[in-house]
Amino acid sequence: MDRLMTRRDLLKKTAVLAAGAGVLMNRPLPSFAFGTETAAKNSKVILIRNEKLFASGEAPDPVIAGQMLDEAICRLTGQKDPKKAWAKIVKPTDTVGIKTNEWNKFPTPEVVNEALKERVIAAGIPADRVSVNDRGVLKDDVFQNSTALINVRPMRTHAWSGVGTCIKNYIMFADNRPSYHDDSCASLAALHELPMVKGKTRLNILVMFNPLFHHRTPQDASEEYMWKYSGLIMGFDPVAVDSVGLRIIQAKRNLFFGEDKPLNPPAKHIEIADTRYHLGTCDPAKIDLIKLGWDEESFV
Repeated sequence: MDRLMTRRDLLKKTAVLAAGAGVLMNRPLPSFAFGTETAAKNSKVILIRNEKLFASGEAPDPVIAGQMLDEAICRLTGQKDPKKAWAKIVKPTDTVGIKTNEWNKFPTPEVVNEALKERVIAAGIPADRVSVNDRGVLKDDVFQNSTALINVRPMRTHAWSGVGTCIKNYIMFADNRPSYHDDSCASLAALHELPMVKGKTRLNILVMFNPLFHHRTPQDASEEYMWKYSGLIMGFDPVAVDSVGLRIIQAKRNLFFGEDKPLNPPAKHIEIADTRYHLGTCDPAKIDLIKLGWDEESFV
């Protein structure tokens, strides 16, 4: 038994180290990834977890999910009152599109969609100027006239881009989606320059309730490769949010398989979103990661 526990502890430590060095391109990160004490921190990211999220069964508790959103948005905006915090994200004059993800095997949890819509309406925006949509955004009047977007989707591995996260979630705004699939979807950050999107994103939320950390086929979402992480990652910078999520996924893969298990294909679009498109930062040394709540096996 002592040998087994020692091996688990060693694998856990190895997984965390691997997650912080080399997951973005499945190669060692440049030296800046390890940072210095004086490195500038310019992208705040909130990771919040609650071990009671699934306490009542297989479905996430809607009350706890809402509380997680409120606590995270307060910390992100520096407000103590959730209503004031959400009022920092959207204004009564806005028209708001909540860009969700509807993939039938692993959609954005409805409790998250509903909680976000409730909070946007509570911030003073009429219900007819709020829409939750994914595949129909190009024909949705609210999205066509939107002044603000909230970008929310679940974290999962992806057969074309390595992972499906906030950067990729805007693929439905493209007229020609296959044009973004070359080279492991390296150009996904360009989606954020599309006219319906550019300059409108107020908040990025990566749902880590029960993320998928491995797949075998493009349509596979086996429960064997999902685990109740019970978390949310939130921030203004989609690259930083995705970078944190990717580190967690890679660490879980290494721990589960008992060895270094790089993503195939690599999630290169996250680093390229930083270095080529300057959409945000993927550099852990420049991400101000604030962790709230349950910390067991957080992997970051």
